[in-house]
Amino acid sequence: MNLKRTCLDMNLIRSKKRVADHGEVFTPTWMVDAMLDLVKGETERIDSRFLEPACGSGNFIVPILQRKLAAVELKFGKSGFNKRHHALLGLMCCYGIELLEDNIKECRANMLEVMSDYLRLSPEDDLYRAASHVLAVNLVHGDALTMKTAEGKPIAFAEWGYIGKGKFQRRDFRLDALTGASAFNAEGSLFAGKHEIFQPSKTYTTMTIKDLANQSGSAPVAAA
Repeated sequence: MNLKRTCLDMNLIRSKKRVADHGEVFTPTWMVDAMLDLVKGETERIDSRFLEPACGSGNFIVPILQRKLAAVELKFGKSGFNKRHHALLGLMCCYGIELLEDNIKECRANMLEVMSDYLRLSPEDDLYRAASHVLAVNLVHGDALTMKTAEGKPIAFAEWGYIGKGKFQRRDFRLDALTGASAFNAEGSLFAGKHEIFQPSKTYTTMTIKDLANQSGSAPVAAA
């Protein structure tokens, strides 16, 4: 038996089944780049937020992160402190939802690899662990149509902000509230506004990279 050919055939069958069951398709790199170039200025802005509602293994948000990190290098490349903190901010501004569990795991791994390669991080580094925690929060295993996680809970996203001097803010907003917010907010950030639907479901104490690293795999601390 040709084991290599058998594995290839099995992967092809699995791929066809996923297309039939879930409409899973892979956008070629050249098309991704062309689409991102349509909003080139935003993709190269470190704090511009992007949500991919069917992120797969990261065909879109991985190159978005790469563009953000290129902007970090251009602006903060000579300052190690600013480079590290703004690179994390760029990562914090990338969001995704994915129905298939293996895809979301691969997407998190791909994003973490891009981040760690850029900053030459090892798994023991606080920033590596902080980035892993952010990805666990920002890349959700769930269904964008029902706006529920795989566990059936409402999807919530963190609004991350860098306030300087190594400190980050976090506020959580439910996705169903944010989508409703578009009717009230014609301009500015989707997280901004005075209507009650713009109010966060949870607000956290300010955190450093070390604080975020220590939360990797555990529940974050809410503000009093």
